Amino acid sequence: MINGYCDPRFINIKKLFVQSIESEFEVGASLAIEHKGEMVVNLWGGYKDAARTHRWEEDTLVNVWSVTKGVTATCIARLIDQNYLDTDYKVSYYWPEYGCNGKEDTKVSDFLCHRSGMFAFQEGMPEGSWQDWKKFTRKLEAQAPFKEPGSSQGYHALTYGWLVGELIRRVDGRSVGQYFQEEIARPLNIDFHIGLQESDFNRCADMLMDASLNNLNSAKLPGNFIRYIPDLFLSKQLKNLKSAVLGGDFFLAFQTRETDSDNYPNTPDWRLAEIPSANGHGTAEGLAKLYGILSTGCNRDGISIMKPDTLTIATTPYSNGPDSVLFGSNMKFGLGYELEHGLNSPGNLTPKFRKNMFGHAGVGGAVAFGDIHSRVGFAFLCNKQHKTRDLYRTNNALVECLYSLL
Repeated sequence: MINGYCDPRFINIKKLFVQSIESEFEVGASLAIEHKGEMVVNLWGGYKDAARTHRWEEDTLVNVWSVTKGVTATCIARLIDQNYLDTDYKVSYYWPEYGCNGKEDTKVSDFLCHRSGMFAFQEGMPEGSWQDWKKFTRKLEAQAPFKEPGSSQGYHALTYGWLVGELIRRVDGRSVGQYFQEEIARPLNIDFHIGLQESDFNRCADMLMDASLNNLNSAKLPGNFIRYIPDLFLSKQLKNLKSAVLGGDFFLAFQTRETDSDNYPNTPDWRLAEIPSANGHGTAEGLAKLYGILSTGCNRDGISIMKPDTLTIATTPYSNGPDSVLFGSNMKFGLGYELEHGLNSPGNLTPKFRKNMFGHAGVGGAVAFGDIHSRVGFAFLCNKQHKTRDLYRTNNALVECLYSLL
């Protein structure tokens, strides 16, 4: 059963959403779209659990994985806007302990656009509680980078959260979750959280993990065959892919912990922790509203997130690959925001980020973005993690339909 509201102008989008649930391709999901400051689509349906016993409700929260990075980027942009942070400064100016072991010249912008060379932990992901913030940040501040800071792009899948999050703590004194709640979420009534309260657990949908994606050593990764083809026969793009496959940076950046089960995203420890790269929980309505505000002047009801000029700076491409972690792809990043890419990629392995879009996708299939040109805020969230070839199938169909109607 699908609930919610859809403006008749966008009925074709509703049909696609209904089909994704009724076909059981998605177990549970929510979709929200703001256009020119008006919430024109707010739909939800399906189930919160694998047994399909608990229905997805209007206020259901779900882990959005790396969609969280776009929210964290918004916090960073607000600090830049208020002159608390300068992206040209060295990280060690704000975080002195970080400036060692080859990281002395790392700039703030290197953190934000995945060019700090710190896409993994040198000695493996620390074990123990996800809530032990200092355990993760102290490991990172003491280690050497995998690559010279600023020299190349390598997606910081998890480490982005602790690196950028500690930067915010050093500048502002608050954690990312606290900062976002007090500065943006509560004033604007946005239902999104980095670090949940126990009282929110009953609203959470379970993440239904694909075990093959969590066992990276046995995963069938795209382009693995290319390691056997001589460079003479490869284009520049395919050479980048081969270099990434041979380098093994993907396995490092997405490293897992031996003590974690496939169910770890549904544990209290994960939900209570603040991991500003990967464990934000929210509703599609909340994220669509956030990006809708950003796409219509960054101000709503007299409350300003930042000046529009600051958002323009934050959504300017600062890095454009090739990405050593993401198989040599030419992903574009602004100051934390994911930008235009994937339009020519076959299938649905990647989200299709069009020109003027800024936001972030998550490995579970969720995507949230804004578009200043079209004045759109969009969010699609789901709880079933699909196999790589279908990862963004629902989202890409919805986005294609949306832009055909604008």
